[in-house]
Formats: sequence, structure tokens, C-alpha cells
Amino acid sequence: MATVSGITVVLNCKDVVYDRHWLAVEYIWVLVPYMTYDIYVMYLCHWHKSQDKGIVEKKHSLASVRSFLLQERLMVTHHLFILIVLTPITQHFRGELGDFFVGCIFIAELSTPFVSLGKILMQVAFFLCRILLFPFMYAAYARQVGIPVYMVPFRIPLHCNIANASLIAPQLYWFRLICRKAARLY
Repeated sequence: MATVSGITVVLNCKDVVYDRHWLAVEYIWVLVPYMTYDIYVMYLCHWHKSQDKGIVEKKHSLASVRSFLLQERLMVTHHLFILIVLTPITQHFRGELGDFFVGCIFIAELSTPFVSLGKILMQVAFFLCRILLFPFMYAAYARQVGIPVYMVPFRIPLHCNIANASLIAPQLYWFRLICRKAARLY
């Protein structure tokens, strides 16, 4: 659903900075409960796996929550960052600008189903949807304003570069982990 929303927004925003599409704003309100639900489901999976391993903890005890947070801290941080930082940015602080880029970020979710499928398909999908997405956004902006791509970081507001850096950093980290795991499997 996020990917379809993202593609719809990207295809309908000819001006990558100023064009508006209602899905770039409204889909966030689908994303917020989903992220909250996903954290809870990850916790339940963690708890059930612990039970299968013979670890006896009460379902919603402080010990089981602490164990979950320690083991899944990267994913929980990722979800909380989206809820606490990105949601206010997309809903309020960006003003009426950048629906195209919000759509691009939605498209990144296309790689998620492939995580379960594993192997090369997941690596390719992750690389295309989560890593190459950022050069694509910079290239789209460069094409629109008629500048070389390498000049984009110097022409866009600093907070846009900081936001992109903070979004791509965990993607690069995860991609590195994916490649390391793949190297062990192949």
C-alpha cells in the first residue's frame, strides 16, 4: 500500500518541489497506526520465540520488554524514529513542499516483502528501493532545476541534506549486514 501510494505521488508530481498530492499527507495517518502495531507484533514474536527457547518470562513483564528492546533495538529505533521524528516533519515542518520526495520514501517500502524471500532478490530490491532512491531524488531535482547532480547538495537547504543523510545511514548499515550475511550463505 505504501509503495502504490508512493508511485502515485511520484508520477503525479511533475514539479519535485512544489507539486502537491493528497496521498503524501494522508497516507501518513495509515502509517502511524501500522508502525505502532508492528512494534507490538515484533514484541509478541520475540516473546513467543523466547517461550519456545524455554525462557520463562511473563508476557508483558519488564524483563520480557527489556529483553525485546535489547535484542531488537535497531528495528524499534527505526520505527520510533519514523513515529516521533518523520511524522511531524512530513505533516507540519515541511510546509507545502516536497510531496514528490515523500512519495519516494513511501516507495522504499517495496523492498520489505523481499526481506522474507531472502537471497539475491532481497538484496537487489533493498539496494534499488532503499539505497538508489536517494541518488534518484537528487537526480530528479537536478533535472528539474537544470543543474548537474553533484551540485544538488550545495543548492538545496541544509536540513534536506541532513534529513537524507539520517535516512540513508541506517539503510547503508542494514545493506552492509545483508551483504555480510549473504557472503556467509553463498
